[in-house]
Amino acid sequence: MPDKRTDDDFLEAFRSAALPLAAFDHRAHVRAGYLMVSRNGLGLAIEAFGKTLRAFAEAHGKAGLYHETITVAFLALINERIALGGDRGWDAFAAANPDLFARDSLAAFYAPEELASAEARRVFMLPRRRVA
Repeated sequence: MPDKRTDDDFLEAFRSAALPLAAFDHRAHVRAGYLMVSRNGLGLAIEAFGKTLRAFAEAHGKAGLYHETITVAFLALINERIALGGDRGWDAFAAANPDLFARDSLAAFYAPEELASAEARRVFMLPRRRVA
């Protein structure tokens, strides 16, 4: 079920870790990434989102779940979609990019074993897999 908070309220709840862990599903991850990229650009969003996500996870007792490659890859995809499709707000972005909500969104770029590696969790790894 989509979160009905305003974008500002949603981001504040994420930043302060007031957002319940159960409410921070994949769609919420993409929304937070979209908001940070659209407001700050990709470079600043990578730093801010990573820092906020790690703090959010730690506040909810899930410190070991952060994955650098998945985070940066999704932010880059979000940035690309904004640049190519225009920024018409979260609802329009979500409607225009349903593929970003699929769990296998990165399958065209990364083999499962690449994303499963300790290195990919720790540092952003460029895709090794060729897109056919």
